[in-house]
Amino acid sequence: MNRPLSSAERSAEQRQNWLKEEARKARESRGEAGQMEFWLRLARSRMAKDVKANQPGVYAGFALVCRLFITALDQRVEGNERIWNDLLQYAEQVVAKHPPRN
Repeated sequence: MNRPLSSAERSAEQRQNWLKEEARKARESRGEAGQMEFWLRLARSRMAKDVKANQPGVYAGFALVCRLFITALDQRVEGNERIWNDLLQYAEQVVAKHPPRN
């Protein structure tokens, strides 16, 4: 028999469900661009909170992720899809193991 969820666990579960639902709504109303915009807004909000909390490396980390993404796009345009495919595969693995919280 499973124990009842604590309030923190229920809150985390509700947050995950909300994120999934909002991403789904964004995709249904505006397509993949809408879903991308939703995650960008969420990332921007989270980054602003981390900067206010004096968390180091927020800007540098985001800049590095953007540079990686641009490099993967550039390589794909040049006919080398290895970095693009590896990036997507790794991202899918990480997101599957670590759903968003708070």
